[in-house]
Amino acid sequence: MRPISKKFPPRCCNFSSKGNNMEARTTHEYLVRLRDIIFEERECAKALDMQGMIAAMNTKEELVKVLAHIKVIDDRDKPIAGQIRDENRRNAFLFKSTLGWIRQTMEFFGQKTVTSTYSASAYTVASQVNGRLLSGKI
Repeated sequence: MRPISKKFPPRCCNFSSKGNNMEARTTHEYLVRLRDIIFEERECAKALDMQGMIAAMNTKEELVKVLAHIKVIDDRDKPIAGQIRDENRRNAFLFKSTLGWIRQTMEFFGQKTVTSTYSASAYTVASQVNGRLLSGKI
């Protein structure tokens, strides 16, 4: 179960990464900020707020660049690092499953509705219509 920070619920609809991402000064503060940004990124994705999600993603990338230089973290920061890993995996699963659902939907609408038809002499003939529902030709 994830802890809810004071910044939650997320500000995904009015999120702005300018100036907010580097307020942290210690490794602990950077980790907490990264965890919060991951929560905000998910909420923006669920709300279909692309601008907020892109801003959160950019902030996350900047924080990761700063944290990449840290080789060893304090023992008290390891639970936060574990939460970050878990929440990032949750986001990755959400994005991957959503992409899969979109692909399946597009394939469904792109499939031929009639694969073949019958000629006057009762032989099967390939359909002239592609059956693409999205093209408007049914």
